[in-house]
Amino acid sequence: MYAIVETGGKQYKLEEGKYVDIELLDKEANDKVTFDKVVMLVNGKKSKVGQPYVEAATVDGTVVKNGKAKKIIVFKQRPKKGYRKKQGHRQQFTRVMINKINAKASKKAEGAEAGEE
Repeated sequence: MYAIVETGGKQYKLEEGKYVDIELLDKEANDKVTFDKVVMLVNGKKSKVGQPYVEAATVDGTVVKNGKAKKIIVFKQRPKKGYRKKQGHRQQFTRVMINKINAKASKKAEGAEAGEE
């Protein structure tokens, strides 16, 4: 079973027991994190696609560490003009261990929706 989740303006495929490096979160190591913007759930041949998100689906994880990725060198040059510019950049990330994918809707929510219609 896996879920596709939106966070930090990007979408990530998350599986239970796996690590994922995402955009920097304002959390410390060993903090719990919950992703509620689940775009899609896949369980074998069954899949559920949200419009835009799957209702009552969340993904629970634990922050392992905050770090920086490898350095990226940006070099700009204009030929025959003597223009050269070198810049470096290290993108910060948060590594998250995925603990559980919750895909069940609560009984209260189902009853309330049926009563409204």
